[in-house]
Amino acid sequence: MKHRNPLSARQMALAASVFLAFSAVTTFLFAYKQDEKRFTHITSTLFTEEMRSNTLNMHYTLAYPENYGIYDYEPVLACYDSEASVQNRTATENTITALQSIHSDNLSHGDAYLHRLLTRSLENSLAMAEYPYYNEPLAPNSGMQSQLPILLAEYAFRSKRDITDYLALLDQTDEYFSSLLTFEQEKAAAGLIMPASSLQDVRRQCDTIVTKSDLDNGTHFLQTTFRERLTPLLQADTITQAEADAYIAQNDRLLKTVLLPAYIALGDGLILLEDENIVLSGLGHTEAGKEYYQYLLISETGSYRPVEEIQLLLAEKFKEEYEAMRSLVAANPGILTDGAESRQNSFPYTDAAEMLTDLQQRMQGQFPPVSGGHTTVTVRPVSPSLEKYTAPAYYITAPIDDTTQNTIHINTSKTPNGLELYTTLAHEGYPGHLYQTVYYNRKAAELEERPARELLWYGGYQEGWALYVEFLSYDYAASLMQEQGYSTDAVMAELEKHNRSMQLCLYSMLDIMIHYEDASYGQIAEILGKFGIKSSSSCRSIYTYIAQEPCNYLKYYLGYLEILALQEQAKELWGEEYSDYRFRCFYLDCGPSDFLSLQEWLELHS
Repeated sequence: MKHRNPLSARQMALAASVFLAFSAVTTFLFAYKQDEKRFTHITSTLFTEEMRSNTLNMHYTLAYPENYGIYDYEPVLACYDSEASVQNRTATENTITALQSIHSDNLSHGDAYLHRLLTRSLENSLAMAEYPYYNEPLAPNSGMQSQLPILLAEYAFRSKRDITDYLALLDQTDEYFSSLLTFEQEKAAAGLIMPASSLQDVRRQCDTIVTKSDLDNGTHFLQTTFRERLTPLLQADTITQAEADAYIAQNDRLLKTVLLPAYIALGDGLILLEDENIVLSGLGHTEAGKEYYQYLLISETGSYRPVEEIQLLLAEKFKEEYEAMRSLVAANPGILTDGAESRQNSFPYTDAAEMLTDLQQRMQGQFPPVSGGHTTVTVRPVSPSLEKYTAPAYYITAPIDDTTQNTIHINTSKTPNGLELYTTLAHEGYPGHLYQTVYYNRKAAELEERPARELLWYGGYQEGWALYVEFLSYDYAASLMQEQGYSTDAVMAELEKHNRSMQLCLYSMLDIMIHYEDASYGQIAEILGKFGIKSSSSCRSIYTYIAQEPCNYLKYYLGYLEILALQEQAKELWGEEYSDYRFRCFYLDCGPSDFLSLQEWLELHS
């Protein structure tokens, strides 16, 4: 038998090193694939379960759920349940543990970023869950008693299934409001119920948002908008006239026999919770309100700065805006008297469509273009019955898979024409919420990002951007009026920009004073008096709104300041390669995020 020559020591060492290298690569690839597979499972499960458990949320997120593997689902209007809240807390803990077991280095860049966002968001949600009765779903200015009818009125009908889902949700509104009343009763037992004056505000809304007379006359907006939404399906032969008539009859019946009684029952139930001994105050006045407020700040603004640092940031910006106003007035003597009367009357545009066209033209080259074809926007007035309870304007966020049709609502009772309408349309439309939403949704679709990103909400990111471009639109307006020969009005537009910034900054500082430092109405009125707001009714109105809506002003203004801080960081990191256009691309491409994660992403990829 012929024997082979034995391997040399060198050959053996080389073979061993090759084997070890192969084993290491195999182990790495296995770990990479395992982490990727587990992350896919976690995010897919989270997204699908959330969509199935909340049909209203699903409908505003997905136009076509079947394209995301969601076929068989029961229409569900998510109600409050104390036992379910405990189960959700446990589920959140389990999800965080599962995420922590995944090595984000083994994920793609996009998944690694989502892993970071998801972990931070869930950790903060878990911390907030320790204070279950500090949340207020029936806040007088933004509660579900006024928000649910808007969401129902804007519920798009693309198919028969959408109509039947809508009617099924409408049929559950009595259970939904009953669950909210149960929550308020639990809040009362915990000593955290709203003061009687706030409860009375909510009851007045329950009495006026849906009325028997409107329903009997067929003039309620949930009747008129329902008929309007059926029309395109009729024209497309998706439904027959007989089917449309049956749907209309069912909608009228449910409004009269389910929704109206639900509002009446909610209002009656709140009467029993009124306690005149409870005074209106901020979170700081409650036992654990200060701690809760810090987590609420993160949730609403996406900023992880300590409260004291935020106060310094606000104080510095307030001083900066004050100096800018003073310099502008000094350079234009008499501007406050000469420009005040003609400012609104001289604005070149009165039509919203013209204003949106002008805004789109002026933003060209300063912002990245939106891909994916045509985008339409319809501007509608808010229903008169909702004018008291809705914001001056709002944009209905388009689903991630259907961004062609977009709607902006204008509350004409709160938004005059001229400069204010122009800057409002910039905030809600271009280059604000509408542009930001459509841009990112289409970008995410192109990159095939995980839809689980849509589960994460960042008010500071979105409202901060809208305020950032709103202030830019004042400069656009100044240029527009200068082009038309209205030089005084152009200066007034610049002055108004600084004045609005100062006002929002002041209210943001008051928010911290009320909810973190437990400032009383008397202390707030004294501060407002120093800025020329001496009317007791005005002071009371400002204090009441901020006390009832913690972090709302900060969601806008701190978000805006965080964008400016991020912009300065980009200038330092990019040097001569910096441009406003590049920064805006970075911000929009990252998508909704908390600002700590944005800062880390900027540092990592610069």
